[in-house]
Amino acid sequence: MRRVLVVGFVLVSMLLVFGGFGYAGGVIKIGALYNLTGEMSSIDAPALNGVKLAAKEVNEKGGVLGKKIRIIAIDTKTNQKECATAARQLLSEGVVAGIGYGDTTYVLAAAPLFQKKHVPFITSGATLPELPKMIGNYMFLVPFGDNVQAYAMADFLYKDLHVRRVIIWTNKATDYTLALSKYFKERFTKLTGKKSILLEDFFQTGDKDYSAQIARVKALKPQPDALFISSIPDDIGIIVKQVREAGIKQPIAGGDGYDTPLLVKVPGPKLANDIYYTTHQAWDNPDPVVQNFIKNYKRMFGHEPENAFAALGYDALMLVVRAIKRAGSDNPAAIRDALAKEKGYHGVAGTISYKNGSRVPQKAVAIMKVEQGKIKFVKMVMPNM
Repeated sequence: MRRVLVVGFVLVSMLLVFGGFGYAGGVIKIGALYNLTGEMSSIDAPALNGVKLAAKEVNEKGGVLGKKIRIIAIDTKTNQKECATAARQLLSEGVVAGIGYGDTTYVLAAAPLFQKKHVPFITSGATLPELPKMIGNYMFLVPFGDNVQAYAMADFLYKDLHVRRVIIWTNKATDYTLALSKYFKERFTKLTGKKSILLEDFFQTGDKDYSAQIARVKALKPQPDALFISSIPDDIGIIVKQVREAGIKQPIAGGDGYDTPLLVKVPGPKLANDIYYTTHQAWDNPDPVVQNFIKNYKRMFGHEPENAFAALGYDALMLVVRAIKRAGSDNPAAIRDALAKEKGYHGVAGTISYKNGSRVPQKAVAIMKVEQGKIKFVKMVMPNM
């Protein structure tokens, strides 16, 4: 009995020295949940690439706390049940943090399980600003909130394009699109009055025929100055195609769900015209951090970043690494506490600080324009909140 106790004491001591139960062996496990197939793949796959690039760079420099970062990635197939199953799997494997998703709906399916186990979850792309309050104190956002990007677009349309009348189309099937339209309407009507919204209409993920919504727009008198369409990546290309084929030429505006190659690929360059959207970074930014990221991404994956979600994935992993370094520990609770104190991380997709207890960063928004299939940076906007 005495020998067993001594051996047990030595084993426990070794585990504590090497980072605690589940975290031993010279490796720090970090989970990555992304929809690599299905409707969200065009933004989630680049985000995971960004995570992988960050892990590679950290490991090439010796890791963190003398340990290598191991990314355990699971494709949750744009399916909420798969999200919950994968989250349980990662937690059973002893991950010290979870990273994932470019859409709020999927975060809501997975992150509460991390919260229950007191393991941090950092979303690289979901933008619902209420997420930390909804889920708990282990939930963090890397991107700005939907309120910030919707306000930025409303301000831009009003001040720069002199838009005074709009219609709003909203995908009613996702939390992201509902929130984006809500915040856009809130800001735009404050600028112009309630009568400035000529029509609100709805569609659903996977719809293929928008002729009914288009007919209602064409019947309006007066006509809108612009169309604000709140869409996820997989739908926006076909929407643009059908709207332009119907002869509607007014500017189309939306959020970071437009930041996908599908926006131009599906309608083609002639129809993908006079479109404005908000996103997290412009690749022609001369900042050395941005340009080094582009160069290293191309070296690793053979092409330039597909969209800004690649940068957000990179920043998410780097935030976790910074927190581990500051905490001097890979204990999940210590990582959470260090994350909450983050001040001034100069990331690829902007500077991140969590101020006054908020776990949503306040960041400037990039306004992009699509002109004859070419995507161009317009300006950075930081709306007064």
